[in-house]
Amino acid sequence: MFGGIAAAGVTGDGLMVRVGPATAQTALARPGARVFDMTGRRMRGWVVVAGSAVTEDEALGARIDE
Repeated sequence: MFGGIAAAGVTGDGLMVRVGPATAQTALARPGARVFDMTGRRMRGWVVVAGSAVTEDEALGARIDE
């Protein structure tokens, strides 16, 4: 997935979204978002959105569109 074309996935109960380094800070400012880190290493350009923030189709679609 990393280095490929994937743009979203599931991690635990959250949505992992590739937003790109240029828009990561904007995405992190939205409710339910946090930095995605893998084993303590921050994944640049990726955020995790709490599952509770994407329970509605519209909210999920907006995050994937990011």
